[in-house]
This record gives sequence, C-alpha cells and structure tokens, in this order.
Amino acid sequence: MEELKKMLEEKFPNIDFDAEKALVSGGVLDSLQVVEIIGEIEDMFDISVTMEYIQPDYFESVETMWDMIEELQ
Repeated sequence: MEELKKMLEEKFPNIDFDAEKALVSGGVLDSLQVVEIIGEIEDMFDISVTMEYIQPDYFESVETMWDMIEELQ
C-alpha cells in the first residue's frame, strides 16, 4: 500500500491522502484524475481495472484503492 500512496502523493502533492476519506464524493478528485490513477495502478501492479471497479466507491481513499488492487491481483 505504501507504493500506491507514494505514487498518489507524487502525482497530487496538494492532497492529504492520510486524512481524506471522501476523495471522489468530496470533490477532491475529479473524473479525469481518477482515470489517470487507474492508468498508473494498472501499470504499477500489472492488473486490469475492469468496468465493475470503475466506480467512485473504489477511489474514496488510499485504503479503498488498495482493497480494489488486492481483489484484482
């Protein structure tokens, strides 16, 4: 999970990923940023994020993204 968090902090340095638990629903991340994150996750972890996982709930926090990655590996 640290590798994911590091990538997110490098791409979006103005976001406190430790504190934010509503990244999408709170308007912290927009849809284009989520698409960018999906591409990075697919490359970093050699997985394919399928349509069923492209939902806001999976991108609300580092923890929810990590749970998705673990399900897809």
